[in-house]
Amino acid sequence: MSDNADRWYATGRRKRAVARVWMTPGNGKVIVNRKAEDIYFPRSILRMIMHQPLELLEANDKYDFLINVTGGGTSAQADACRFGISRALLKADLGRRPTLKKAGMLTRDAREVERKKYGKAGARKSYQFSKR
Repeated sequence: MSDNADRWYATGRRKRAVARVWMTPGNGKVIVNRKAEDIYFPRSILRMIMHQPLELLEANDKYDFLINVTGGGTSAQADACRFGISRALLKADLGRRPTLKKAGMLTRDAREVERKKYGKAGARKSYQFSKR
């Protein structure tokens, strides 16, 4: 659903990261947590991940994004932003669904860290066995 005719909202998640994305028509400006994207994500690979759906649809300079992202690490946050941007682009135009779906942009990556169990060193790793 869109708030009004020229603004779309979507949520993206990855691991513990949650990205709330607002998309408006514009010239390609991306603000993440009130900072420019190159300041918030200094690693270029993270910015590239975030822009994948825009490059796929050749919409790099058609929309502005305001993103609030919390939780997780920087990599999970970039993936959450990518998923949120993909969903927002889909809400703006449903004709984009086959392209985004084929590229895997509309599938939530549900992998999360498995919890540590008692009597174990980690989730599955055991302590060294000693016979004597």
